[in-house]
Amino acid sequence: MSQRKSMLKGKKLILATKPFAVENRGKSWLYTVSTLVFLILSIIGAASPFHFVIRLAFSLLTALLLVRLFSIYHDFLHKAILKDSLPAKVIFTFYGYYTLNPPGIWKRSHDYHHKHNSKLHTSSIGSFPIITREEYLALPQSGRFSYLFIRHPLTILLGYLFAFWWGMCMLSLIRNPSKHWGSAIAMIVHTGIAFCFVLFSGWASFWFAFMIPALLSSAIGAYLFYAQHNFPQASFREKQDWSYAHAALHSSSYMKMNPVLRWFTGNIGYHHIHHLNSRIPFYRLPEAHQAFPEFQVVSTTSLHPRDVFHCLQMKVWDPELKRMLKMGEIGG
Repeated sequence: MSQRKSMLKGKKLILATKPFAVENRGKSWLYTVSTLVFLILSIIGAASPFHFVIRLAFSLLTALLLVRLFSIYHDFLHKAILKDSLPAKVIFTFYGYYTLNPPGIWKRSHDYHHKHNSKLHTSSIGSFPIITREEYLALPQSGRFSYLFIRHPLTILLGYLFAFWWGMCMLSLIRNPSKHWGSAIAMIVHTGIAFCFVLFSGWASFWFAFMIPALLSSAIGAYLFYAQHNFPQASFREKQDWSYAHAALHSSSYMKMNPVLRWFTGNIGYHHIHHLNSRIPFYRLPEAHQAFPEFQVVSTTSLHPRDVFHCLQMKVWDPELKRMLKMGEIGG
């Protein structure tokens, strides 16, 4: 109890994390280059004429390395690592286009997400939409279908199509082509690389080295992003009751993982700390977690099938019960 009384809150806690928001430039480059090299070698392995089981193993490895590189790309766009580095900008711009995450649209939507995380009525940009039980019941059948479709497990599983091809690229281009021209470049680069695999290496290489990794990494990425803000203990508030620090600690998950998964996901499981201070490099998040008891008493989730099932059941927010509801609890 005495420890809880001494815990930092709000702005004081954010300021206390500033010493961790300092990168080690050498580490940033080491982790970026090594991940990129491992990724290239894994793609070559998946494209090589090995037994299909070996190629499939390389496909899975490629997908996991794409996820790790995304976490590093994510930190670069937050200016947590390699700030003002032209070589890094070249690398990550190409990566963004290659994975249908154009830097311009992704950064704008993600920065908005950080500023409005878990704020009812304005948090859906750059995130999965969330509405109250009352708002859901007031929707026509078509509106309910659209809302549930976006949050459906199959939609998340097919994140390659719905989150990235459609949501990140095509939809943004349709809505504002002059502002989101990067989305067109991403689709051209992504499709061009796919054709190159078919043309120069054959259909088998296209599937093992390109398509399967794209499908798997997109599914993993879509679920991680979903579960980071849609878990049973997540809290949502109206604008007048909202605070940045509360949203970080109570509406952003601490997803417990084993060391191997922490490596492949770039420590993204410490998402509550990242939301509190996005300038902390991914490799310093565990260090910050150990330094503050405030970060260790938050609600947790994991990639255990039980926790995945519980997260996927979350549908709407009930302001009276102050919790997320499952489909069977909504009524109406």
